[in-house]
Amino acid sequence: MTENGWQTLRLDELEPILAAGVNWKPLRQTLGIEAFGTNAYVAGPGEDVIEEHTEERLGHEEVYVVVSGRATFTLDGEAHDAPAGTIVHLADPSVRRYARADEPNTVVLAIGGKPGEAYTPSAWEWYFEAERFRPTMDTDAALALLDEARERFPDSPDSVGVLFSIACWQALAGRDAEALETLRRAEAIEPRVREWAARDDALASVRDRLLAT
Repeated sequence: MTENGWQTLRLDELEPILAAGVNWKPLRQTLGIEAFGTNAYVAGPGEDVIEEHTEERLGHEEVYVVVSGRATFTLDGEAHDAPAGTIVHLADPSVRRYARADEPNTVVLAIGGKPGEAYTPSAWEWYFEAERFRPTMDTDAALALLDEARERFPDSPDSVGVLFSIACWQALAGRDAEALETLRRAEAIEPRVREWAARDDALASVRDRLLAT
């Protein structure tokens, strides 16, 4: 909290981070919000503004607000036009959600949390944040951030995402043996790790050895 108990921020002042194919603006982290999850995403025509996913692992209820531009939301395969001012509420975590921008500077605000529980930040924010270091390939900084996430969220439903991201950065750092070990730990939690590895170029140096075992 700031000294006066309040602060202001324009969304266009917050630089996006490219992670999971979307331009993520880490709003919760930047403002230090601890009571609820909230982030923003920005995209141009034809670009993903919300990655395809469900909230089954975390059990989150979500609201998306189209702040500017226009998007098409696809919810369990059904497309919905969403011009600026549209609110999309997803009470069921199992609904598969995805949104594509249809106009320049399409900005979507996301708010979420697990019903009936006090809010805690999600581990995925840490591995999204690590992508900030991708342009400079600062593997040490990325792995330090991910080690923090591993220590902070040892029992998180999304701990497998942290492990997978650590493996990616270990491989990018040339630490292939460590990357394989980390991937096998992740696979013990989530068998789909092999599918993820097959699609992630960061793991090119270890992919064949993982898939061969």
